[in-house]
Order: sequence, then structure tokens, then C-alpha cells
Amino acid sequence: MPADLADLLTTIERLWPVAGAEPWDSVGLVAGDPAAPVQRVLLTVDAVGDTVDEAIEWGADLIVAHHPLLLRGVTTVAEDRYKGSLLARLIRGDCALVAAHTNADVVERGTSAVLAGHLGLIDPAPIVPSAGPGSAPGQGLGRVGRLAEPTTLGRLARRLAEILPPTATGVRVAGGFDDVVETVAVCGGAGDSLLGDPAVRAADVYITADLRHHPASEAREQSRLGGGPALVDVSHWASEWLWLEAAAAQLAEAHPDLELRVSELRTDPWDFQVVQ
Repeated sequence: MPADLADLLTTIERLWPVAGAEPWDSVGLVAGDPAAPVQRVLLTVDAVGDTVDEAIEWGADLIVAHHPLLLRGVTTVAEDRYKGSLLARLIRGDCALVAAHTNADVVERGTSAVLAGHLGLIDPAPIVPSAGPGSAPGQGLGRVGRLAEPTTLGRLARRLAEILPPTATGVRVAGGFDDVVETVAVCGGAGDSLLGDPAVRAADVYITADLRHHPASEAREQSRLGGGPALVDVSHWASEWLWLEAAAAQLAEAHPDLELRVSELRTDPWDFQVVQ
């Protein structure tokens, strides 16, 4: 007998508890009937037109998206607005939508932990350990660890380019190509809020996404005075896409009869770059 959506929601809550989400976040069930049966699940970073089309054409009963579709309040779900259009298509297609965002970042096998694992970091620990009720050791934002052997910043950047799915913006680096690095801090998604954290400042390199001009410039200038990490800026989507396979494996372990698919559609918003 196939699981119903309520069964999946129980598993999702166990894997990525809502209590772990940031106060500003909006996670959990976005659309769908908890009593509906679920056989096919599509995992994606973003619920956008292309991934919703993919889910409905495949006959998915559920989309598990990392980024919330309704993160900020809306005043209309009219179908001439893209959020209303997506929700209408999901409802007509009998496809539910669940968001697992910052609650999936902080868990032991969360987005940053998966990226740290692909880099082979030894003894990775959270940059900001979780402190809320029910938090367990190993939970928190970001990860910092050391490489098995020191390498250069240039080689590490090339390794990242091999690990991550390709995007128009690629891998950007602030630091010397031949600088030696061993201690690595990572934060999947937008991580400039952690630039001043002592664990990041003590690392040889900080890998994250969406680094803006002023925070990055100020961090590099400060490092010249008092030490600090080289910076590696990657695509937000790419830095979190790796987590989808780990999430699919966890769902498969709990529900062996499910058909699971990780979307390989690129939902990074940039299409090409002109290098001067």
C-alpha cells in the first residue's frame, strides 16, 4: 500500500524538523492534501516553472524543494503572477509541494555538511552550532574542517569546479592562486552573514555563495590587517544542489517503495557570462 502525504510529512519532520528553521523562514507543506497517496517524489532546489513542469510530466505526487515558494507574504494567487500560476498547476496536477530550507541546512547531514563531505573535510564541525531546544551535537549552520593534505587555493577552486554542477558564474576566488590552504569553512547558500564569525576568520578559506561587493571587500581588507580567509564564491543553486542526492537517499531509506528523482534542471538564474 503506497504511503500517503501525511506519512511523508512525518518522515520529513523527523529528518528536517521545523523547529530547526530560522525564525524568518517558511518551511513545511505549501500545497497538497495530507490524505493523498504518494508514489513519486521529485527533489529540487527551486520550485520554478521548469521543475514544476518536470514534476507534472513525470507524474510526481510531491515536490520536495529546498527553497520556499512562499517565503514572503503574497496578497494574490492570480494566475498572471508566477507564484499563483505555479500553485494552480500543482493543484490541478495533484502534486503537493513541501519546502525544507534552513531546517535542512542545520541538520547533521544538511547542505553544508554534504558540501564538506564532497571536499573530504576531516572532523567538520558547525560554524554556528544550533542552540535551540532539542538540538543535537553536530547540528548548526555551516561547517569548518581541515583537508587530509594541504593544497593550494587554485587547486581547491578547480576541485570545487569539478564537484559542483556547472553554472554561468562558475567559481570566483579572492586570494592568491598558490596560497596554501588546509582549514576550510563552508556554508551552502548565501553565507556573507558568517564572514565575521571567529571560526570563519580562523580558516584559510571560506567557501559560500552570493558574496556581495562590500562584505567581501571589507573581509579581505580586514584580513590584511588581522588575518582572515581567502574567499571562494560559488553559485547559490550549485552549492545546495549536492544535498538533494543525500536527501533522496534518506527518504528512500524510510520509504523503500517510493520512486525518487533528483531534478538535474539548472535553476540558477544566470544563463551566460561575458568575460572582459
